[in-house]
Amino acid sequence: MKETIKIAFSNCMYKRGRTSVLLVVLFLLQGYLAQSQDLEVGIAAGGSYYLGDLNPGKHFLNTQLSYGVLARCNLDTRWAAKISILRGKIKGDASASTFLPDRGLSFTSNLTDISGVMEFNFLPYFTGSRMNVISPYIYGGISVFFFDPVSNGVSLRSLGTEGQNLGYLGRKPYGSASVSIPFGLGVKLSLAKRVGLQVYWEMHKTFNDYLDDVSTTYYLVGRSIAKDDQAGVASDPTLSHEPGMQRGNASNKDWFAFFGVSVTYKFNLLSSKKCRDLNH
Repeated sequence: MKETIKIAFSNCMYKRGRTSVLLVVLFLLQGYLAQSQDLEVGIAAGGSYYLGDLNPGKHFLNTQLSYGVLARCNLDTRWAAKISILRGKIKGDASASTFLPDRGLSFTSNLTDISGVMEFNFLPYFTGSRMNVISPYIYGGISVFFFDPVSNGVSLRSLGTEGQNLGYLGRKPYGSASVSIPFGLGVKLSLAKRVGLQVYWEMHKTFNDYLDDVSTTYYLVGRSIAKDDQAGVASDPTLSHEPGMQRGNASNKDWFAFFGVSVTYKFNLLSSKKCRDLNH
């Protein structure tokens, strides 16, 4: 009964958290609109992947599909503010890693990211320009993301695979939401008077080491784990480790990335057709 109440409370807080984030996003967007020349809205599609304890350094390994929506407020021909909601999947398998490949650990996780960033165009650019139709750009900001690592159809977070549910060595269960610092680069291309295309690649530095449900050490005697013990087997699939043996690397936090193409449609926000910049 207590466990049911705990799960219900967790789900409630999760939903409230997502609602709060969306309200903040709408508030920020309203502020940017007040000082913008135009607004671009669009869709994005591409790939997503992660770097962490089950993939320490191979970019684009186990790339999965990603997609999302975005809104960009162009402050001038150099600066823009963008809010995006991207959804993708990340996955990892210890067997593909050079770091402790014989652990038998693997995961997949759906990931939803809500980001707010500032963009800088290296060249004067705006969608619809006849003079400056292309520009490389960089960006950075902050995001909130939601994740839930799963293996064999079971949420690993709920199992406490490193002893979190038992308070082993003071460890506590981790949540389903966290923050990151997104930064990236890309190229903008004006396709028509109101249509623009962007090619992008962005990394997310997180402050969380459990995107893959792997961080510290084992907490069970592997050979003593019963094969029908779901939590025990998920903790040590090879049933061959001892408490305190290295399971992950807690000193390195996890990363995730999105890359792909977005297409936007521009809406003019100026009260008159007179442009603020001679390049327009």
